[in-house]
Amino acid sequence: MYKIPYARVDCSGNEYKYVKEVLDSGWLTTASKTHKLEENFKKIVGAKHALAVNSCTSALHLALEAVGVQEGDKVLVPTWTFTASAEIIRYLGADPVFLDVDYETSSLTPEIVAESIERYPDAKVLIVVHFAGQAAPMGLEDTDEIMAICRKNGIIVVEDAAHAFPSRCGNQYVGNIGDVTCFSFYANKTMTTGEGGMLTTNKDDIAERVKLMRLHGIDRDVWDRFTSSKVSWEYDIRAPGYKYNMPDINAAVGLAQLEQVFDKRDKRQHCAEFYLDNLKDIEAVDLPKIRVPLSDHAWHIFAITLNNKAQVSRNDLIKLLAEDGIGTSVHYKPLHRMSYYKEKYALENAHYPNSEKLWKGCISLPIYSGLSDEELKYICDRVRVHLKL
Repeated sequence: MYKIPYARVDCSGNEYKYVKEVLDSGWLTTASKTHKLEENFKKIVGAKHALAVNSCTSALHLALEAVGVQEGDKVLVPTWTFTASAEIIRYLGADPVFLDVDYETSSLTPEIVAESIERYPDAKVLIVVHFAGQAAPMGLEDTDEIMAICRKNGIIVVEDAAHAFPSRCGNQYVGNIGDVTCFSFYANKTMTTGEGGMLTTNKDDIAERVKLMRLHGIDRDVWDRFTSSKVSWEYDIRAPGYKYNMPDINAAVGLAQLEQVFDKRDKRQHCAEFYLDNLKDIEAVDLPKIRVPLSDHAWHIFAITLNNKAQVSRNDLIKLLAEDGIGTSVHYKPLHRMSYYKEKYALENAHYPNSEKLWKGCISLPIYSGLSDEELKYICDRVRVHLKL
């Protein structure tokens, strides 16, 4: 029997070489490898600034702090996301306003955003979550899509791009569209640093604030403090910051991963196309709607949704596939169903009909660069068998 995990990390490039260089240097925390990763990353996405941190959650927290979110502010965020997208709002004492998503794409739409701004005119920030690797319809400022709607209404746009590198929206990479964009380099992403993330922005004031706050509010980088010709101990605390910097060991892995990221993305696309072709005739399954060119999608997740024609439940199918040696996941249990948010904000399931429909049937299938056609065929065959096709 096959043993196919939900995710498998590919470290077939220069990871060992670059990590050894860090170990041999004797300097293991933030230094030249992190700086190089920032430089290489911002060149790809086209942003003016790229700042490496220890997680996407940290990046999101820094982003909201930098744009001035304060206690009592309202921040719009989809319910169809991982908890990090909302918990960072609570870190600052602000309140998340949960939005439903489009059923076909699991994402926000311009219509949802416009209606939400009209309903919550005092909202300060919108967090856009690019689901599965497909960019939400951001558009440009002269269109009728999300960016134009937010600019017209004075809403700051923070992009949660944990799934979305390298993703494109029109002729721009995600990371060069909103006011701030936050990426994840967690172990199952298209590129990884093990744990880590990146924040990009074109705004100098945001970049300066993030750079300060990611390391205790100290006015000098740690590498600069210990390598500068100036008196090494002297530094100032300009704000009560956080401990969110990325160590060089993680950055070394990231540099090697970045060198191969487009090849890995292409291999993930092959997996997605295989699924789209081999599962398209199953009436019990709703496949994700792809509204962008396939090459603009990062393919972090491939999620199918069982509809009311399915003769097995989502949970039963997960168990059956596990017995076949196939790992799966669920993206997501929506946040309006999580006890903390549900109780604190008196949220009702009926207010999120599309997310409810997704939640009842969603299953994420394995998708990563090392999957073979033989394994993909086996996965599709077992799905078909269990759905009695």
